[in-house]
Amino acid sequence: EDKREKTVIDLLSDDLRVFEPAPVGRLDKDTEGLLLLTNDGQLAHKLISPKNHVPKKYYAHIRGLVEESDIKAFKAGIIIDGGYKTMPGHLILLKQGDVSEVEVIIYEGKYHQIKRMFKARGKEVVYLKRLSMGNLALDEQLKLGEYRELTNDELKLLLQQ
Repeated sequence: EDKREKTVIDLLSDDLRVFEPAPVGRLDKDTEGLLLLTNDGQLAHKLISPKNHVPKKYYAHIRGLVEESDIKAFKAGIIIDGGYKTMPGHLILLKQGDVSEVEVIIYEGKYHQIKRMFKARGKEVVYLKRLSMGNLALDEQLKLGEYRELTNDELKLLLQQ
């Protein structure tokens, strides 16, 4: 809910809003990709609780040369501003350059976590997209801002998480 800006809930049709869905985790305003909405609090908690180790996979463009030392740092956990040490994650280098392309897998979802992790390494996230949450992958047929209901098979995958 935001008094100044639209939220993802505002994209939903009125007939879906009556179910009072809420986002499972969050995506920053400038991040795109998979965002699950549900009114099942138990499922939401199961998917976002770090103790359940549900992987969240992202694709990102990083301003700065991503190197092997960054991969090792992600694997060990990174101390971000405020002194918090993140859980170990996986950093996969897809393309190295002035703007590197990477995939990142994390198991928690702290506020601006991926951006803060790269900032701690002296780099900047310039594009971020969530590709999957647990066994559920983004439907690449959907355009930005579009949504659909989960299939029965997708729901089963999430419940198995």
